Amino acid sequence: MRLRVLGTAAGGGLPQWNCACPTCARARAAGPGAWRTQECLAVGVSDDAWYLVNASPDLRVQLLAAPGLTPPDGTRSTPLRGVLLTDGELDHTTGLLALREGAELDVHAPPPVWRSLGEVLPLRGLLACYGASRWHPLDRPLRLDGGLTVDAFPVSDKRPRYAAHVDAPGPWTVAYRFTDTRTGACAVYAPSLADWPDGFDAFLAGADCLLLDGTFWSDEELRHVTGERRTARAFGHLPIAGPDGTLRRLRSHPGARRLYTHLNNTNPLTDPDSDRHKELAAEGVEVAGDGMELQL
Repeated sequence: MRLRVLGTAAGGGLPQWNCACPTCARARAAGPGAWRTQECLAVGVSDDAWYLVNASPDLRVQLLAAPGLTPPDGTRSTPLRGVLLTDGELDHTTGLLALREGAELDVHAPPPVWRSLGEVLPLRGLLACYGASRWHPLDRPLRLDGGLTVDAFPVSDKRPRYAAHVDAPGPWTVAYRFTDTRTGACAVYAPSLADWPDGFDAFLAGADCLLLDGTFWSDEELRHVTGERRTARAFGHLPIAGPDGTLRRLRSHPGARRLYTHLNNTNPLTDPDSDRHKELAAEGVEVAGDGMELQL
């Protein structure tokens, strides 16, 4: 199994276009090598069958930067077979519009997200005009091309702002567990975690690689950096640090390669020279980078 980390930033990317906080200013001054595009992953077990997890607004640039995801010479085709959405947030869905020119793709989404993307934010209807997708509400384990199986685990009922009025039961946000049926290699991808729900440790158990929500280092991060009064948890993200943070939880899974993704532009982990970055490294945990490839 191969994982291509296409993007690792939370909504807005790094630097965010309208922000001059210390981390955005540092990244802007350092130039494109320090920038992060918005979170997206590609997973596959064969060269001609890749699946995206989420579709960021930066998707076109991300695909152009990933040689294995480009069409073979002289063709108009794609090795992409489908997209799995973890939720319905704009920074995870609007990149689907960039795929309208391609062959038909299978798009899987939690049932309430599938509904909201048809009735509220009408991506299903828009893309149907181009014949570019087949939509499936995700209500069972999947077996994808190449021998890849997918299990989903509900992690949050946080709704996108545009769907706040939608009367539909959750889960609105899921984590995915990918397994290569030929080798047994396994990875879990959870870029959004509002909490650490019951049963989640069992879902992570035995995985070779864990890519988890690293949006905020601390619960009060935004207040300290931007003056925003809401906490990380209020935004639907469990912070990394603290007695109930994800870093402490990850100590229960020392056998897996553990990485954080979906970093907010205020997160000190975006600076590889920061003390927080060194603190994380001392725990044997990594920060995923744009363009990183993991082979399991």
